[in-house]
This record gives sequence, structure tokens and C-alpha cells, in this order.
Amino acid sequence: ADWTSGSRPSSNVAGPEMNPNEISRKLNMSRLRSAMLKGKRAGLEMAEAAKPSDVLGPPEGTGDSPSPASTYHSFHDPADVVLLRSRLLHWYHREKRELPWRTLAVTESDLNIRTYAVWVSEIMLQQTQVATVIDYYNKWMKRWPTVQDLAAATLEEVNQMWAGLGYYSRGKRLHEGAQKVVSELKGQMPHTVDSLLKQLPGVGRYTAAAVGSIALGQVTGAVDGNVIRVLCRLRAIGADSTSPAVTEALWSQANILVDPEGPGDFNQAMMELGARVCTPKGPLCSQCPVQSHCHSFQKTSRKLLGKLNRKLSTLPDIEDCANSETCPLCPSQPWDDELGVQNFPRKPAKKPPRVERTLTCVVIRPGVEGEDEYLLTQRPNKGLLAGLWEFPSLLQEKKSSEMKEKRALCTQISGLLGTHLTESLFQYVGEVVHIFSHIHQTYVVQSVRLKAADAQTQAENAQWLTGSALQEAAVSTGVKKVFILFTQRACEAPGTKTRQTSKPPKLSAAPSRQLSLSSFFNSVKQES
Repeated sequence: ADWTSGSRPSSNVAGPEMNPNEISRKLNMSRLRSAMLKGKRAGLEMAEAAKPSDVLGPPEGTGDSPSPASTYHSFHDPADVVLLRSRLLHWYHREKRELPWRTLAVTESDLNIRTYAVWVSEIMLQQTQVATVIDYYNKWMKRWPTVQDLAAATLEEVNQMWAGLGYYSRGKRLHEGAQKVVSELKGQMPHTVDSLLKQLPGVGRYTAAAVGSIALGQVTGAVDGNVIRVLCRLRAIGADSTSPAVTEALWSQANILVDPEGPGDFNQAMMELGARVCTPKGPLCSQCPVQSHCHSFQKTSRKLLGKLNRKLSTLPDIEDCANSETCPLCPSQPWDDELGVQNFPRKPAKKPPRVERTLTCVVIRPGVEGEDEYLLTQRPNKGLLAGLWEFPSLLQEKKSSEMKEKRALCTQISGLLGTHLTESLFQYVGEVVHIFSHIHQTYVVQSVRLKAADAQTQAENAQWLTGSALQEAAVSTGVKKVFILFTQRACEAPGTKTRQTSKPPKLSAAPSRQLSLSSFFNSVKQES
């Protein structure tokens, strides 16, 4: 019998020719069929109710994706969904890390502040480890506890606070978003997932869902990198995890699984599970609260049993996807026994980072109070490290001679100073490697020491900073590395007269105090 076909049971369940045992069997079969049909309808209703298609929709440019060919890759049993929620949330409430944004999301009664605080945390956490974010987050919220406070800040102050956290455009987007909330939304943060997505710059599908569920209690799943890994392993989804078909399947399953009574806790539990148990390498399957729901773990266990018992290895894998040859969610590569659950998720091979070499020059002049000062220029407001300050630099051409490049650097700095420098003044310092997510950057460092008469800048985007001020300014980690190399070489050079301290400055990802650049040049303005 096909118990899931949806056909109604025959009215002639117990004919006169049937004995009592046959009647009982038929009645039980009919009840079972009815129960399964009810369960199937409930599951469909649950999925429809949980999926906020009118809120999130497919990501831009993906279009509609084909449905999976098998329920093997989905959560179609309502009882299984309820049990998974219960087990996961029980584990989360027992094992979760106490993080400042989680505490604030629970204790803050002001909806506007709560939404702002969760938004800040989610932006900071993008591609950045929790341990790194905690200190930045605490300092940020202490300085700008409301969206109005952030909107009143300058971009320069925001960049200074963000210095060392990386992906600097995130801080700029937060600042732009805060100013938009104050100027266009009357100071009120968006209060729905849809409005968060549409009205805040830099907020995408995941961030809108995370803020909406955690701060606003909206019933929506949230799919980040951790959740992708968890869901792909739970449902043995082995196709390219960045493909439209997999993306839509994962969002669909997340929306089915999310707990309507506590969507924020559930989404954070999924992320916590991926961060601490279902990790990319060395997953702790023995500690997983939803191990019994995991197709990948079951498949791994069967393979291990198959090695112990050769008879089992000849049995068909009846629990796998029945249509794996045509299923858009099944892996195209064979299962690797050595990887186990780490067979999932599958990602496309990363493109190698772009290799760049940049000529950069540390320009020094004697300071008014005896401490050396250094020339910095400001980067454009768009692009990599937008708006940050750096030593005068230019990109090294592939087929350009060293002499030609040195001449170009000399010309650039002469223009900044409004004077004529000779190339003989420039001294080679060394090279510094700094890795961005998509760029392998090598800074080829030169230095030039000026006399006081040569040391006036002629450009608006150029300023002089002391060494201590430079460490606290809105500069990137790469610039700090260059400065450390220079001070080390200056200390090592025999007979070198330098006003640097004997110890090179330490590279600090999170300076204890951030100061405004303009405060170093305007004695009237006081740092707030």
C-alpha cells in the first residue's frame, strides 16, 4: 500500500466475507493512512506558515530554483522538527556563551536601542571571530549607545574606532545607516525584516533575518556560514553550497525549522552549534544535540559498520536520496570515507588572491616638540580601505624598473610637499606582507628624512602625525606593520640619529583609546 499517496481509504473496509482479524488489520491500516495524511498536511502547513516569502524572497539575481527531487534533503516530518527544536534549544540554553550583544538583546526594553545594538553586533561579526569582536563591541556601545549618537559622529571617528577590525566598509555602512535612520526615519530603526533589508545600507538577507528574529522576535530563519554547514550536514546536501538551488533549499529548511515561540534563540542556537560543535574541521559529533537527525553522521556510521562487516557493505544505501543522479542537492563528487561528515558542505574552489606590490614611503620631519612626525595621506572614500590614512603610496607596475618607480614615488611626494626632492634622499627599508581576503599585498618600503624647511604639505588630504598619534589614528593594520618595520630598522641602523624610542611600538588591533586626527592639528578643538 502507498501510505502517502493521498487517496482516501475505501468505504468497504470490512465486508461480510472478512474475518475479525482481517477487519482489525484493515482498520489499523486505514487509521495509519489517515494519521500519515494528517501529518503530511501539518508539515506542509508548517512550512507555509514559517516561510516568510513575502518578507525575504529569493536573493537578488538568483531567480526561482528547482525543488529537490527527494524529501531526503528536507525536514518533512513535523514530529522530527519539534524534536530537533527541543533538543537544540535545550543544549543552547545550557551551553551558550554569554556575549554582550546577547545580554543586551534580552535585557534592553527599548525596542529602538535593542534593534540598533543587535544590528551593530551582526555587522561586526561578518567574517570576524567572536573573540575579536567582543572588545570592539563593548567600546562601540559605550561611546555610541544609540543610533542618534552614532549618526552624530564623524566618519573619521568611526574609522578610528574600527581600526584593526578589518573590512572597513562595514563601519562606513553602519555610520551611513545611522545617519539615514535619523534624517529619513525620524530616529526610529526599521521594525520588520523587510524594512531592515530595504532601508539600511549594507544589510543583506541574512543580517535582516538575524536582526529581525533576535531583536524583533520575527519568525524567520537566518542562514549564515555556520548554519549552511549545519544544514548541509543534517540533510546531506552536497551540491555547491553557493549555488541558487542550494541557497534556496537552505533558506526553506531554516524557515521550516525556526521555533515560532523563540526565533531569535533558535537562530542563535544554530549558529552556536556550527561555531562550537559542527565545526569546519574536527567536528565534535559525539557532543552534538541533534546527532540523531543528521544524515551525514548516519551515513558515516553506516560506512564504518560496513568496514567492520563486509556483508553490510553490499547492502544498498536505502536511506540516501533516491534520485541522486538528477537531484540538484546531491554531491557531484563521490563520498570520501576519510572526511566523514566533512564531506558536507561542498564549496567551489576559491580563486587565488590577487598579487599586488605597492611602493610606500615613510616621510619623516622633525616635530615642534622634538618628536618626529610622519606624513600620511587619506585614501579615497570608495574602494579598499576607504577613507583611511596611509603613508604615501603607489601601486607597483609589473614591467616597470626600480629606478622609474622610485622616481615616480619621489615626484608624488614632492607634489604633496610643494618642493623638489632628489631620489638620492630615499632609503630602502624592506618589505612587509599583508594579506587581505582577496589580495596578497607586499609593501615595498622606502623612507626619506626631511629638513624643517621641506616639511610643509600642500594637499588637503595630507597630514603630519607623531608616532604615538599614528598608532591611534584611523590607519589599517598594514600601515601599522610598515611603521613597525621602519622603527625596527631605525633602531638597528648603526650611528642612526633618531628620535624614536628604543622599543618599536606594538601592533595593537584594538587601541585602548581612539583620538580624532584633527585634534593633533587644532589645539582649540578638544576631544570629546
